[in-house]
Amino acid sequence: MAEEEPQPLTYVHETVLKKRKNNEEWAIKRREQLEARKKRNKRDLKLAIKRPEEFVKEYRDKELDHIRMKQRLKLRKLASDSLKSELLFVICIRGSRDMHPRTRKILDLLRLRHFLSGVFVKASEATLKMLLSVEPFITYGYPNLKSVRELIYKKGCGMIDKQRVPLTNNNVIEQALGKYGIICIEDIVHEIATVGSHFKEVTKFLWPFKLKAPERRLQLKKKPHKDGGDSGNREERINELIDKFN
Repeated sequence: MAEEEPQPLTYVHETVLKKRKNNEEWAIKRREQLEARKKRNKRDLKLAIKRPEEFVKEYRDKELDHIRMKQRLKLRKLASDSLKSELLFVICIRGSRDMHPRTRKILDLLRLRHFLSGVFVKASEATLKMLLSVEPFITYGYPNLKSVRELIYKKGCGMIDKQRVPLTNNNVIEQALGKYGIICIEDIVHEIATVGSHFKEVTKFLWPFKLKAPERRLQLKKKPHKDGGDSGNREERINELIDKFN
């Protein structure tokens, strides 16, 4: 019997092999994404379903927040002449879980609508009253020139037509603030740091700063900073916190 001749190997083009490999990788990645989505949906469903006692606790926490706010305003008073600087940097350090609607409204007026958002404010009687009202949810202090410059250069964004625009081009600044003699980013730094005559216009133009949480997450307790917590006035130590969040 004659020996059978070996059949030649089927030739597969290199592009076809690459496409097969890419399809396999895509299928594996897609399967992992679907599994992760299922786990996430399952977890979200558990969080979405609240027991009656959780609703009661949430309502009581919000009412307690409102009562404590009234007590703070009645027992304490922040005077602008008692502060070491006119310039304050305020950071929102708590979420809205146990927040009374009035507290949320004041934070909205301060433009602190998100966790770890920050704004520059001028220390006036009205502003200090607002800070005292929402003290457990914020921390603030006196930013130095280094902190002001780093925040504006690294995280500064302006608001043009209600849109967030990074300050990468001086034309954006000149377009919005040129009528006040502010035409570049260094002019903004100077106006903020010195609490100049156009401080209000500049802070209104600046989008609230989005700070990032450090790798080692902080507890951010409601207790005042002077009593070992994280809220309230931390004076010059706000610069240390800005470095961590910047």
